Amino acid sequence: MNKSLPIAILAALLAGAPISPSRAADWATIRIATEGAYPPFNFVEDDKLQGFEIDVAKALCERMKTECVFVLDDWDDLIPDLKKRKFDAIVASLEITEERRQKIALTKRYYRTPAVFMARKDTDLTAVTPQALKGRKLGAMSGTVYATYLEDLYKPGSEISLYANQDEASLDLALGRIDAVLGDKIALTEWLKRGQEASCCAFLADAPDDVSYFGEGYGIGLRKADGDLKRLFEEALDGIQADGTYARIRARYFPFDVK
Repeated sequence: MNKSLPIAILAALLAGAPISPSRAADWATIRIATEGAYPPFNFVEDDKLQGFEIDVAKALCERMKTECVFVLDDWDDLIPDLKKRKFDAIVASLEITEERRQKIALTKRYYRTPAVFMARKDTDLTAVTPQALKGRKLGAMSGTVYATYLEDLYKPGSEISLYANQDEASLDLALGRIDAVLGDKIALTEWLKRGQEASCCAFLADAPDDVSYFGEGYGIGLRKADGDLKRLFEEALDGIQADGTYARIRARYFPFDVK
């Protein structure tokens, strides 16, 4: 037997118990990295780190009964610095992808950005299925999942127009040149706040939550070895969603569900 092994690990071996690389008791303090440059999710204002993700992270730490220390890091350095153990978790709108899963562990999603159809307020449209939008002119930003979704599911029944950016698509909708646009609900919510031009329009309905097009959402990034920390975060996330804490935080930032 290897006498250099720590006593706790030796005891677990002797008892036939599973061994975790680091135990829950080790997480009295968790260092959480974020970018601090992506409002309203994480940003610095008046020298204070704030945003939807920051409030969610604080609620998770309170639920886990642990102290959390926030660290600002450049976006490109987040995953390399996590692996170098400069911090323990990333809360910075990391999209859950298979490519990213090859590098690090990701919790289940703690938010997503719904895809939504927006139309003029005087529209006669009542549904957003391909059949309901047959013969209509639809718009989306070129090179996005929204464009792909429309071209895959709504052509040839509908005429699809693609634009250099979302604002151009929304403007054509306002001018009556197209019947509806599909885009990111958070971004379009901001567009609807811009005044007279945007007063033309309103959300018609969300697109179905289709993972094959719109992804799994955004998760907390962790080292693969820290499986117990992943479990702690996911249990805490379940807890704040069940007790209403998550919904109260969300309501401060978004007038719709992002869970």
